[in-house]
Amino acid sequence: MDDRPRSSLLRLACGRLPAAMAALALALAGCAAPPPLPRPPAGYAIAPQPDSPFAATESRIASEHGDAASGFKLLPRNEEALLWRLSLIDSARHSLDLQYYVWFGDKVGQLLLARVIAAANRGVRVRLLFDDLNTLLHDMGSVELRDAALAMIDRHPKIEIRVFNAWRSRDLLGRAAEGAAEFERLNRRMHNKQMIADNRAAIIGGRNIGDEYFGLHAGFNFHDLDVLGIGPVARQASSVFDRYWNSDWVRRIPLADGAAASPRSAAEAEALAALEADARGRLLLDGRRGWSVDLAGISAALAAGRSSVHTDSPSRAANVHNQVPEAFRALMRSASSEVLITNAYIIPDANFMADLQELAGRGVRVRILTNSLASHDVPAVNSHYEGWRRPILRTGAELYEFRPDPAIQAPVVEFPPFKGRFAGLHTKAMVIDRRRSFVGSMNLDPRSEVINAEMGVVIDSEPLAALLAAEMERDMGPANSWRVTLQPDGALAWTSDRETRPTQPARSFMQRVENLLFKLFPPSLY
Repeated sequence: MDDRPRSSLLRLACGRLPAAMAALALALAGCAAPPPLPRPPAGYAIAPQPDSPFAATESRIASEHGDAASGFKLLPRNEEALLWRLSLIDSARHSLDLQYYVWFGDKVGQLLLARVIAAANRGVRVRLLFDDLNTLLHDMGSVELRDAALAMIDRHPKIEIRVFNAWRSRDLLGRAAEGAAEFERLNRRMHNKQMIADNRAAIIGGRNIGDEYFGLHAGFNFHDLDVLGIGPVARQASSVFDRYWNSDWVRRIPLADGAAASPRSAAEAEALAALEADARGRLLLDGRRGWSVDLAGISAALAAGRSSVHTDSPSRAANVHNQVPEAFRALMRSASSEVLITNAYIIPDANFMADLQELAGRGVRVRILTNSLASHDVPAVNSHYEGWRRPILRTGAELYEFRPDPAIQAPVVEFPPFKGRFAGLHTKAMVIDRRRSFVGSMNLDPRSEVINAEMGVVIDSEPLAALLAAEMERDMGPANSWRVTLQPDGALAWTSDRETRPTQPARSFMQRVENLLFKLFPPSLY
């Protein structure tokens, strides 16, 4: 096993189907249609209640900044991002709505699932919406075990689980055949990531649920970003959740063959037992505590602003086009002086390049940070990005590539005392004129542009934009990234605080081989 212990799963986690399946199925792809399983009844978010622990904070924000304002806190540190998720789950009094592309069955996944079940046990209504591609497969052993576990949890009277774009086949062999016959439908995946508590607090951003998104993986960990919002932004997020929950692309979790009913406490006990057997899990469990102090102090840490949450249609009809890329480009084009972009997976298209040219023509400074080959978990993306370096630089934009050994690895990426072998970039964010910010799930690649369903929040808040811009500029600094420059002879150079390289950095020779091999497949697969 190389230094990407979840290589195949992580390609899926970034919205990418295996190339072999794709190549097999391209000739068979037809018009995408919803999965032909019974559609569940409609359901909607519970209205915010006055006794929610988040109500006082929301009331203070409204009294100081108006009813349309929410309070926002960036979550760039993995440890903080995990703890605030635990805080929302443990503090919710009425409802929890969780929508994720990937929820691995590893220690972080088991921990959060156990806390969600504990919330349901105390009477909180829980709705879980997963993409049906591979959620909970890692460490669960098989598709059948995953289905049995989720079906058992779904029997809890306060929990309902639904899946987006469900497989009809519940075993790997059947899925291979289904993938070949219905590739276009199965290629449409829900890439959204959000968590909403009591319809008053929400976490929106780029993190899936898994060890590497929170600094607990031994192989590598992601540098990622979410934003915590309290106020009307939660209702905006709930509208997105309900749109998917009631979509004709969403079904109840299928009951696995032979799955027997189990007491609701058994699911919680099994999840907790898995954590107790692992040192990392014990560390998190030992840290269980009340969150009243954290919630009482959050007001001072929130930046007030107005928001709009954008999402793509769950549908994939012939006349339906993704809306998040359009919202992103409109925000980008609105810049008058500066654009800062951090995006993990970039394969530009003509629209993006035209926007860069137009911004340069107006004197707008554009700086872009993405993964280097050395920090990449998906070399296939780099294979199709690397040819765009010179065109991007020729527009006048500045280009930076993340290092696998950044100075921020210990304080930001890792969850002490754990440390992965390298760090990779997973953030999707943008700041316009130090005033408006975008945080979400959308990569700047063909999958996010055309195929996947994505979401993101646009926040109009100068204080928040200033904080995010400072984070992005730090990440672009030479201790954390290489600056890529175009030399007079047309060659590229990669410069950090340690060195200048004439060729793109890589972690290993094999990574360079993969980078070459993936050029054989079309960029739309990644």
